Amino acid sequence: MKYYKDHSKEYISNTFCCDMSEQYYLFEKPLKAKGTILDIGFGSGRDSLYFKSKGYTVYSIDPEESFVKHGKEIGLENVYQLKAEEIGFAGVFDGIWACASLLHVPSDSLNEVFRKCSTVLKPEGIMYVSFKQGDFEGERDGRFYLDMTEAKLSAFLSNTGLKVQKVKVTKDVRKDCNDVWLNAILVKSE
Repeated sequence: MKYYKDHSKEYISNTFCCDMSEQYYLFEKPLKAKGTILDIGFGSGRDSLYFKSKGYTVYSIDPEESFVKHGKEIGLENVYQLKAEEIGFAGVFDGIWACASLLHVPSDSLNEVFRKCSTVLKPEGIMYVSFKQGDFEGERDGRFYLDMTEAKLSAFLSNTGLKVQKVKVTKDVRKDCNDVWLNAILVKSE
């Protein structure tokens, strides 16, 4: 959290204008039109604004106060200062968007976070997640990261009610970044 508090303006500047059209398509294709979306770790607000512009009802959560303030300043309406571990809605959302946010959750907590996400999704709800691809877990560049493989992701979904529906590996959309990303669509099967 300290990293994002100290670098929030830089983070917003570096991510706000990234082209996420490939990832949006992956998420929106199986999603109900005009549904309700929870954006976990919304950061710059880029994705929440996009979904709002498409007619979705969007709820945006982030634990960093400066992101919450920025989100309200750019016109986001349902903005909450919360960690993914603290979400308490029940069966409300058609979709959850967790773009490069759950990669900061330690492996010993991730299954519980996925369980909470499952409880806030409606039956057959869709969840998008993205992680840097790989097996690393630890601090990198002043932040904690949990990298992911498809096999690891499936293991973290055990007893959550969520199943992997589709996986797509993509290149980083940020300028001058060479990371490879594991993008996945999960579906609530219960």
